[in-house]
Amino acid sequence: MNVTTVWKGKRAFTSEGPSGYEVGMDATAAYGGDSKGATPMELLLAGLGGCMGIDITMILDAFLDKIESIEIEAQGTRSEDMPKGFTSIDLIFKVDGDIPDYRIWKAIQMAEEKYCAVSASLSADIHPKLILNGVSTPRP
Repeated sequence: MNVTTVWKGKRAFTSEGPSGYEVGMDATAAYGGDSKGATPMELLLAGLGGCMGIDITMILDAFLDKIESIEIEAQGTRSEDMPKGFTSIDLIFKVDGDIPDYRIWKAIQMAEEKYCAVSASLSADIHPKLILNGVSTPRP
């Protein structure tokens, strides 16, 4: 999968992937300006909640007619030290409907342990490369 992120000035960027949808990100508010998008850390939590939700609805597909609503709240605790990454993430699943709790818990477990690519990616290795003025530049 390839996603391209383009600088739009100050602390603003837009990203677009294979889906063709553009997502705006902006951290300008942290520096006293007006933001034009969500922060990357907000999007990380949104991606985790969306991934878990999609997987859960796929697992519970036969029972979706019994579910009235699903809301997933992601609460991330960040480190005090730079780079201020998440040290823990709490996911709160609010489900309304006529479905036994054990089915939802099993779906949550399966999503987290087997299917959710976002949660599995939170510990991925990152390999930066630099192309400066069209020339690949090795890391010093």
